[in-house]
Amino acid sequence: MQTFCGIAASPGIAMGKLRIIDRRRTVVSEYIIPSDTVSHEITRLAQAIDDTRIELERLKSRLAETNGEEHLFFIETHLMILADERLVTESAEIIRTGLINAEGALRRTLHRYRETFASIDDPYLRERISDVETVIERVLRNMSGEPAEPFPEHEAQTIIAAHDLSPADMLQINRKNVLAIITEIGGRTSHTAILARALDLPAVMGVEGITDLLCDGATVVVDGLSGGVIIDPDKETFKLSLRRKQQYEYVESELLKTAPLPAVTLDGHVMHLRGNVEIPEEGASVLAHGGSGVGLYRTEMLFMNRSTMPDEEEQLDYYRSMQRAVAPHPLTIRTLDAGGDKLLEGMDQAEEVNPALGVRAIRLSLSMPDEFKKQLRAILRASADGPVRIMFPMISGIEEVRKAKTFIEEAKKDLTASGIPFDNSIQVGVMIEIPAAVTLADLLAREVDFFSVGTNDLIQYTLAIDRSNEQLSHMYQPLHPAVLRSLRRIVQAAHGAGIPACLCGEMAGEPLFLPILLGLGFDELSMGAGSILRVKQILRQCTLEGAARIAEGCFGYATVAEVEMFLKSQITLDVAESID
Repeated sequence: MQTFCGIAASPGIAMGKLRIIDRRRTVVSEYIIPSDTVSHEITRLAQAIDDTRIELERLKSRLAETNGEEHLFFIETHLMILADERLVTESAEIIRTGLINAEGALRRTLHRYRETFASIDDPYLRERISDVETVIERVLRNMSGEPAEPFPEHEAQTIIAAHDLSPADMLQINRKNVLAIITEIGGRTSHTAILARALDLPAVMGVEGITDLLCDGATVVVDGLSGGVIIDPDKETFKLSLRRKQQYEYVESELLKTAPLPAVTLDGHVMHLRGNVEIPEEGASVLAHGGSGVGLYRTEMLFMNRSTMPDEEEQLDYYRSMQRAVAPHPLTIRTLDAGGDKLLEGMDQAEEVNPALGVRAIRLSLSMPDEFKKQLRAILRASADGPVRIMFPMISGIEEVRKAKTFIEEAKKDLTASGIPFDNSIQVGVMIEIPAAVTLADLLAREVDFFSVGTNDLIQYTLAIDRSNEQLSHMYQPLHPAVLRSLRRIVQAAHGAGIPACLCGEMAGEPLFLPILLGLGFDELSMGAGSILRVKQILRQCTLEGAARIAEGCFGYATVAEVEMFLKSQITLDVAESID
C-alpha cells in the first residue's frame, strides 16, 4: 500500500483501477543556430502556432457536436492566448538576439510568463498560468512533429492519473467510465479543477511522482475531500475508505434534497444564498446546489493572456452566457478587478513598488474611460435578457462612486441613441473591502443600491496581513474583533439607508460563521457552489433571534480565541455535528 497527499481539488471519493496516461511535457532542447537561419526558425514558430489554432478549432467543433456549446469557454480562452501577437514577437526577439532555436525561445517566453504570474497574490489569477502552459505545450508538440494524441477511451471503473490534464482533456472524458482524476500539478483554482467540480468529478491534484510508479491497473482510492490518494489499499483501509465514501454520498444526497427548499430560518427569515463564479460552466452547479443566482461574477478572465482588450461584443457574449446559465435568478457582475497584483496584458502598466495599494480595480477602470464604458455597455445590454446587477470593486470614497455612475449614465445614453435595449433601472452596488469604505459606509450607502463585502481583502487590509505570506497566514483571522466590528458597521449603514448588505468573501462559505453573519443582519451571502447546501442546512436550523444573540455576544470578547470559543459553545449539538 502506498499513500500520497495532494490538493483536494474537487470533492468526492472514488475507487477504481488506475490508468496512467501520457500527458507529460514535450522534451525541448535549446541550441545555438546560425544567424542565416533566424528567419527560418521564426517561420517555424509562426507555422506551429497556426497549426495549433487549426487543431483547437477542430477540437472545438467536435466538442460542440458531442457536448454542446456549454463548456467551450476553455477552448475559446486557449484560442485567445494563441491570438496574442506577443507569443510570436517576444519569442522571435529571443531567437534574433540569442541565436537559439524556436523551441528554446518559446520555452524562455513561457518562463517569463511564469515569473510574472507567480507574483500575483490572487490565487484564481495566479493559476491562469496553467492555460498559457497548456497552449505553449500544444505549440511545442506541433513543432516537434509529435502527433496530437486524442484522449484515450477507458473501461468502466477507471481512475485517470496524468502529469497534467487540460480542460480540453476533461471535456473528452467519458463520465460513465471515469470515476476520478489525479494530476501531478495544478491546484483548486486551476481551470481543470473548476471544470472537475462543475462535472462532479472527484479530483486530487499536486500528487508529485505518481505517474512514474509502475502501478497501472492497480486498485486506487481517490479522496477529493482530504486530498489523499491510496494505491493498493489493504483490506482494512479499503473498507474504511468505502464507509467514508458511502457516508459522504449519503450526506450529499440528503443535502441535495434540500436544494429546492428556501433559504429560510426556523422563524421565517429569508437570506439569499448565491454563488461566486468565474466561468459560465459554474452557473449550472450553483443552481444544482440550491443557489439563487450569482452574487459575484469575476470578469478578469476576459482580459487576461491577450495583447488587446476584449471588445464589447465579446464581453456581451460571455455575460449573456452567464446570465442564461443562472436564469431566472440575478447575476451580479463585478467590473474589472485587475491591475496591481493582477495581470492585465491588454494594456501597458507602469511597474509599481506596492501594487496592492496601486492603480487597480475601480481606479484602473476610471483611468481608461473608453474601456470602462465598453464593459458597462456590454453589462447593460446583457441586462435586457434578465436580472443583472453592476458591482464596483475596491471603492474608497464617494468621488469614485459618483464618477463611475456617470460612466453608467453615458453608456445608457449611447445605447439609447443606438436603439439598443437594456434595463434602465439596473441596480448598482459597491464592494466594501478597504477600511476607508467601512468608515464612509453611511455616506456610500446613500449612493448605491446594495453593498457587497469582500471579506478576503477587507481582512487583509484591516489587519495589514498578506494571506499569501506563509509566515503570516495564521494571522488572517475572520473572527478578529476589528473585523467583526467592521462588518457590524457596514450592515448598520446599509440598513440605515434602506439597502441590502451582502457578503461575497470566503467567510460566506464557512458554516461556522453563518450564525454571526445572520445575526449581524446580512441579507445575502455568496460563495462557491459546493458550500451553498451546507450553509443552507445551518441556516434552516437557526432562528434570527438566536443568531442575533450569538452575534451580539461575540462583541463581549477581546481576542479571536475567546470569540471562537464563545461561538462554538453557542451552537447546538446538531448544528455542530453538521459542521463537522
